[in-house]
Amino acid sequence: MEDYGHTSVLLGECIEALQIRPDGVYVDGTLGMGGHSAEIARRLSTGRLIAIDRDAEAIRRAKVRLAPFTARITFVHGNFRDLPTLLDGAGVDRADGMLFDLGVSSPQLDETERGFSYMSDAPLDMRMDSDQGLTAYEVVNQWPEERLRAILYEFGEERYARNIAAAIVRRRAQQPIRRTGELSDLIRSAMPPAARREKQHPAKRSFQAIRIAVNDELGAISDLMDHAADRLAPGGRLAVICFHSLESRIVKNAIAAREHGCTCPREFPVCICGFRQTLKSVYRKPIVPSQQELEENPRARSASLRVAERV
Repeated sequence: MEDYGHTSVLLGECIEALQIRPDGVYVDGTLGMGGHSAEIARRLSTGRLIAIDRDAEAIRRAKVRLAPFTARITFVHGNFRDLPTLLDGAGVDRADGMLFDLGVSSPQLDETERGFSYMSDAPLDMRMDSDQGLTAYEVVNQWPEERLRAILYEFGEERYARNIAAAIVRRRAQQPIRRTGELSDLIRSAMPPAARREKQHPAKRSFQAIRIAVNDELGAISDLMDHAADRLAPGGRLAVICFHSLESRIVKNAIAAREHGCTCPREFPVCICGFRQTLKSVYRKPIVPSQQELEENPRARSASLRVAERV
């Protein structure tokens, strides 16, 4: 489905994976522009959808798109890492299915003033929730060089992290770095000529790393995976769309840990850890976009969908 210039990633695959019942309770923990939510709500009769987003502007826009289904939807402004609190506030104990799309939404990328894109010039911001305090400006201009190097290397898997962090510190000693265009040019200049000629934009990995740091995305995903299985009804499905290896690793490992159950050493005659199996993978490998989807929506090229079921 495409609307408002936005294309929902792996839409059909997500809907199929969730096995939606008309009377079920479902959670879209990353509402965005509402593409996934619209298809879930369309399949409900007496059921209910809890639509969560940390971006108040995303909720405002999605409400317009989802107006025909408003009676079936509860909109919640919050971070999915606080899932138990958000569900309690919505009066929901267990859900029959949950969907989380971990990517940055197209409007956030396309709206220049949000500062997510290295392709346009804007204030250094990158906040998914405009009410939060930390922005990309503080990360770039105030964090120590070693901490900058660490996030570029760990969150962006940037092999020139040391060069880029040093270049940022030298520049900000002269004057603050205020704009995405300035930062993008600086990153490019800190890389060797061969790296600048690569197909991928030189600043892509660094911008990803800074965005992850600003929004504490990996910590939020870890918290989410700790809570999600506990709030699924037996037989309920959990579907998570990842866009880079760091996200995918957290999700994969969290599902695997809950799939294997007991963690006691094999020589123990009885289980003393009390850790029981709570999830099982629905598909052996993650689902990736079809060639047709990639042609229609190039932004889907790094997406992968993992699905697990509550046991």
